[in-house]
Amino acid sequence: MYYKQKYIESIETLKSNINGLSSDEAKKRLEEHGYNELKEGAKVPTWKLFLESFKDPLVIILLIAALVQIFLGEVVESIIIFIVIILNSILGVTQTKKAEGSLESLKKLSAPKAKVIRDNQKQTIEGRELVPGDIVILEAGDYIPADGRIIEAQTLKIVEGMLTGESEPVLKHSEKIDEEVGIGDQKNMVFSGSLVVYGRGTFVVTSTGMNTEMGKVANLLETAENKQTPLQQKLDEFSKKLGGLIIVIAALIFIIQVVRSFMSDVDIPKAKIIADSFMFAIAVAVAAIPEALSSIVTIVLSVGTNDMAKKQAIIRKLPAVETLGSTSVICTDKTGTLTQNKMTVVDFYMYETPKEDMSTQNINYSYQSKTLTVASAICNDSNINNEGKEIGDPTEVALIKFANSRNLDYNTLRDRYNRLSEIPFDSDRKLMSTVNNIHGNVYMFTKGAPDVVFSRCKYAMVDGDTVDINDDILNSYRSMNEEFSNKALRVLAFAIKDVEDDNFVPSLEDEVDMTLVGLMAMIDPPREEVYEAVREAKSAGIKTVMITGDHKTTAAAIAKDIGIMDEGDIALTGQELDSLTDEELDEKLEHIPVYARVSPENKIRIVRAWQKKGKITAMTGDGVNDAPALKQADIGIGMGSGTDVAKDAAAMILVDDNFATIVNAVEVGRTVYKNIKKSITYLFAGNFAGILAILFAVFANWANPFTTLQLLFINLITDSLPAISLGFEKPEKNIMTKAPRDPNESILAGGTIQAVLFRGTIIGIVVIIAQFIGRQISPYVGTAMAFSTITLCRILQTLPARSNEYTLKEIGVFSNMYVIYAIIACLLIYGLTLLPFMRPIFDIPLEFGIYQLGICVLLAIISTLIMEIIKFRKSNER
Repeated sequence: MYYKQKYIESIETLKSNINGLSSDEAKKRLEEHGYNELKEGAKVPTWKLFLESFKDPLVIILLIAALVQIFLGEVVESIIIFIVIILNSILGVTQTKKAEGSLESLKKLSAPKAKVIRDNQKQTIEGRELVPGDIVILEAGDYIPADGRIIEAQTLKIVEGMLTGESEPVLKHSEKIDEEVGIGDQKNMVFSGSLVVYGRGTFVVTSTGMNTEMGKVANLLETAENKQTPLQQKLDEFSKKLGGLIIVIAALIFIIQVVRSFMSDVDIPKAKIIADSFMFAIAVAVAAIPEALSSIVTIVLSVGTNDMAKKQAIIRKLPAVETLGSTSVICTDKTGTLTQNKMTVVDFYMYETPKEDMSTQNINYSYQSKTLTVASAICNDSNINNEGKEIGDPTEVALIKFANSRNLDYNTLRDRYNRLSEIPFDSDRKLMSTVNNIHGNVYMFTKGAPDVVFSRCKYAMVDGDTVDINDDILNSYRSMNEEFSNKALRVLAFAIKDVEDDNFVPSLEDEVDMTLVGLMAMIDPPREEVYEAVREAKSAGIKTVMITGDHKTTAAAIAKDIGIMDEGDIALTGQELDSLTDEELDEKLEHIPVYARVSPENKIRIVRAWQKKGKITAMTGDGVNDAPALKQADIGIGMGSGTDVAKDAAAMILVDDNFATIVNAVEVGRTVYKNIKKSITYLFAGNFAGILAILFAVFANWANPFTTLQLLFINLITDSLPAISLGFEKPEKNIMTKAPRDPNESILAGGTIQAVLFRGTIIGIVVIIAQFIGRQISPYVGTAMAFSTITLCRILQTLPARSNEYTLKEIGVFSNMYVIYAIIACLLIYGLTLLPFMRPIFDIPLEFGIYQLGICVLLAIISTLIMEIIKFRKSNER
């Protein structure tokens, strides 16, 4: 490991030298190692994706039915079936192609230009041409083009958030590191794709292309599994079972029809008997298959995406809407999602000085309090530009914002107390000092790590007066520093020194004999709404797991504060996680709500561990390092402020980066799933009624109650609008107090199968009655009455279908106007079939008049009232 070597040893290991490679050597190495770019696996071609959509058992049955009908001369019905299947396939392929693109974003991110030393000269080359052993020069604003070991670092600060998840710049150095550390703590290394924000340096390239840390992420992304959502799994499983059942029923009806016809005395050609019997069986298949189900589910999911967009959650992959509803674990980043991603001064301390209200903006501060605030603003290199953009170290930005909040504008202070000289911060001495002119007097202001500042102070300011420092004062400061640290606050100490010389140029030896002024404590505070969101997630049976690149102590303190970490829970670092076997992790998993300093491999392992327990797992992330885990999770949630790579790998994007938005989206997801089940129940109840009527006709030796075209009309036209309108239903009461549904739960569980059988039986009975009444005139009128009754019943069934638990009165008749509009539209569409020129197409004879229509309407109303009355009785029992 290069970070454990001295930089000169790394250069020797790579067979390079401080003056860089020769052009010839670089060319040889390029041939050996290949270009410094990310490789991409073969994509599934569009045509193959299109053909794969025809694997569904129900689609296969419909295709066979359509081909047979073409053979028998029924072309119109076949064309309709083909159009529906092709439209569904196009929809699926379009959605899949939109989801592609993670590696393209990675390529853009990892191929910048590079300033190198070759042939003992500084050159600028394409980043893709870098090879191991190249010496690269870095300046502020550069993207790191490859992984490497730092040779020289002059106050070099690099943002590695895309790999570590933390937005704070890392101060780099060139010294070797003896202990085993993770990526986030390899401070003598640089990594491809990260950004230099301050200082300068040089490094020797150790890895390029797929061998870089970025390359490992790309490889993980390529190998991470694409997960089917619970609904997709259940629909696939249900389609296979339904398809098998349909084939058995259709075959049985075909055999019964053929045997009965052969045994009768009617003189009909055998070929016609077989053809008619086959068409009857095909009608059963068409009646049983909800042809528009796939499209309706997609549309209802789309309705959910619009609702989520209003709540700041953008859905990239439609099934993610439904997956959210069954989510039982949310693995979330800390910085910016649970917290505000803004370091904020939350406390301060001055010995025996009254603490003022930190939010006040009056100017009647004590001298010492004002001195502390002024020191924090002028011994500071950060800035906020005219557009409000924060420039510089987040800790320093927090200090100037604190000064502004106390009515001490940092720009005014800097103009008034101009800086004469400075000693920049460095990681060895952990201090920064500036020399400023204060009303004609010259002072040196120093800030830094408390223990270091304490050791350099000879005096202390006490209530504005300077006194000799003593054990009581030091112990008081040390005790307060420890108290702040235990709360995971970042603490800085401030000191002042009177130097009395305009020409004073400070050196490291001058940072002694100072006067200790006070402490300031900062933290990236939790979002206010997160407390309620975590509580709501708990009440909904959802486990929240924090996965962060921050230090364990800080992460655990935040987790305890917002309610993620309870008594008996533990926090683990990535290295501690690596030391656990899979069995040990499985045993402890439920009691580990916090993971700190993690690697991309750690994140995938955590997600898989929860999935192994059968939990539907959501994962948030904003960096390149998060992308593989986002893809592995059942639902990946990218941040709006995150990298394109993370967004491309995610199924959902949070515009506001807010954890509370995830919980709101879960509520929408649960509502969407419930609404999808309402649509499915509605469709299958109507189809079950059709099968009942057909089966009764078979055994009663009646004519088929419906033609194939009539069934397609019902399934595709009059069923679709009501089923879609059910997708607009509002959340039912207490939807966020129920535990997540079991992902292994059948699509027909939770009262769905009972509702399908009950409503289907009621509708089936009234349809049989209608056909019986119509047969008294003629078989054709019987068929017309059966068709009209089932159409009207299925339209009006939309009202009781709005809830399996609550009556129409409880949910409000007009609370979902889309249902009312759908019913009106479908009644008008049905009315078109009664027009003179449409009657022959739909086999509605002229004998079918107002009287017959009135009977059909009455039967439909009766069936709807029965459904509502039964719900009313159950509601009273509750």
